[in-house]
Amino acid sequence: MSTPGVTLVASDLDRTLIYSAAALGLTMPDHRAPRLLCVEVHEHKPLSYVTEHAAHLLTELKSAAVFVPTTTRTRKQYQRIQLPGPASEFAICANGGHLLVNGVSDPDWAREVTGRIAAECASLDEVRAHLRAVADPGWLRKERVAEDLFAYLVVERELLPEEWVKELAAWAGPRGWTVSLQGRKIYAVPKPLTKSAAVREVARRTGAALTLAAGDSLLDADLLLAADHGWRPGHGELAEAGWQGPRTEALAECGVLAGEEILRRFLGARDWVRSPHDQGKQHQNH
Repeated sequence: MSTPGVTLVASDLDRTLIYSAAALGLTMPDHRAPRLLCVEVHEHKPLSYVTEHAAHLLTELKSAAVFVPTTTRTRKQYQRIQLPGPASEFAICANGGHLLVNGVSDPDWAREVTGRIAAECASLDEVRAHLRAVADPGWLRKERVAEDLFAYLVVERELLPEEWVKELAAWAGPRGWTVSLQGRKIYAVPKPLTKSAAVREVARRTGAALTLAAGDSLLDADLLLAADHGWRPGHGELAEAGWQGPRTEALAECGVLAGEEILRRFLGARDWVRSPHDQGKQHQNH
């Protein structure tokens, strides 16, 4: 049963809310560039950023809604990120393969996901073998497995043939896998492994009456379609494909300013958003 006033905000992270230096998209004159806050350090180097204003907006949002970071990153990669504001009770990693509750993966959810993948999809070993067979060493830099759930390649994007990803997707589809190109990474992900399924589970546990979402890639499309309202930035895989959803707004902003605008839109739904404290006051007034 949904609880009146509880809003769940599920947002992708990379190139949606947080941005590497290469993805910042600072096209304005230097003296007009926004001040940035580093939110991720990797191997002693700053890696991901938000604007300082976005940091304030996110802190405000966390006090008004159930904010759920929703990422394709592994748990280890996600735990490097230090988002502003209080820690989220729930987080979704590995594209829905792990539902974290106060930082710990829920074992029942993980079992359910792996069971569906085993029943409906070709094996990870088969997909990895195909990737290794068809990838060209001239542009392939790394081949990786994430959480024993899916595979991805790190490539030299400028050397990657335009048709290669489409050919891989055509091979993977009948085998129950989907393919997504994000920056320098090509993901091969089992179709049952979705952000939307994990978000629906969080909505069930929290009794959320409304779900808002944001994302930039093909792997976010199911999340946006499942939300009551969503936003996608003016850059990324969905924007390049001209993807549209019936309840998804396409923003004009690109780069780190898109992340700021997405947070502004989440908070713009403040008439829908109520904190647990506000709910208590509403019940007292009645």
